Amino acid sequence: MQKTTTALETPLREQLDRLAAFEAVDAPVLSLYLDMRADDQGQRRYDTFLKRAWLERGRTLKDDSRKSFDRDTARINEYLGNVPKSVNGLAVFACAAANDFFEAVQLNAPLDHNWLFIGQAPHLYPLARLNDQYPRYAALLLDTNSARLFVFTLGRAESTEQVNNVKTRRHSMGGSSQARYQRHIENFHLHHMKEVVEVLDRVVREESINQIVVACDEVARPLLMEQLPKHLAEKIVDVLKLDINTPGQQVLAETMEALREKDAETDAEKVEAMLGGWRGNGLGVAGREETLKALEMGQVEELLITSQNLEQMKDKEAGQVNDLVTKAQQSAARIRFIEDPALLADVEGVGAILRFKI
Repeated sequence: MQKTTTALETPLREQLDRLAAFEAVDAPVLSLYLDMRADDQGQRRYDTFLKRAWLERGRTLKDDSRKSFDRDTARINEYLGNVPKSVNGLAVFACAAANDFFEAVQLNAPLDHNWLFIGQAPHLYPLARLNDQYPRYAALLLDTNSARLFVFTLGRAESTEQVNNVKTRRHSMGGSSQARYQRHIENFHLHHMKEVVEVLDRVVREESINQIVVACDEVARPLLMEQLPKHLAEKIVDVLKLDINTPGQQVLAETMEALREKDAETDAEKVEAMLGGWRGNGLGVAGREETLKALEMGQVEELLITSQNLEQMKDKEAGQVNDLVTKAQQSAARIRFIEDPALLADVEGVGAILRFKI
């Protein structure tokens, strides 16, 4: 067994928890989101947006607020000059007036838009949505003598493990010799699958993995399934057909697509469960005002909120949806972004499944 691990970023959940704990201040808190991907010439193209944003937003501030803003913009501009080329997305939160508060989150996953929000606390909606779009999961590729296990998070391979065993070949034999040889091969395959399952079980347990995507051929699939314990089998989202030597980026792309297709199915199920609880047993709530109340009382187990383009929202509305996300983060509620806007259209785009009713 061989193992390699990439440099590990601070888990995004921990960063979201820390940012959600920020206490609102009577000073401008900057929340800046930038698409850091390079164009065909290898150049990042956020400069025009940033210069315009600094100018337009700075004009709206006066006195001490403007001084804090100017210090923050200078610090952010300096920081941007040292961001590694490998970073595809960046979120920066800053408020000089709040004890020089400054936190940057470098991301391998891309951001679709550049966006600046100024409020009294960090704006976490885009970061929380990214955490939902790029879940942490395991991808297992295997055949009858080898396996590759990836742990993907935020659009990159956080770690990989490999299992290699004896490669068996077919031989032409007859009678009892053929039967003995066939049992010999089956024993090799059984040993291999047991070792693969042991590695998978350990990684899932140690890394707190909740979703697994498997890719294998028709020969390996039944052998694997026979050895999988129930607690692992229940975590399998899909079984794909990929060659054991498929490049890592293609593995990521195809397994992410499988996860998103599954999410689309479960989104509808979650919304139906929430609406059923809201209309029936009281373990659901719908609409912005009622959902916010439930969050403030610690009732929410899972917040369901429609994915929205914040560029098309006014600051007040953007602030409202951010309040919901921040309260959920503060109360350790799960946050699920619903990609189909029609599912929550009748309840202001938000609802929640509750832990308990009052």
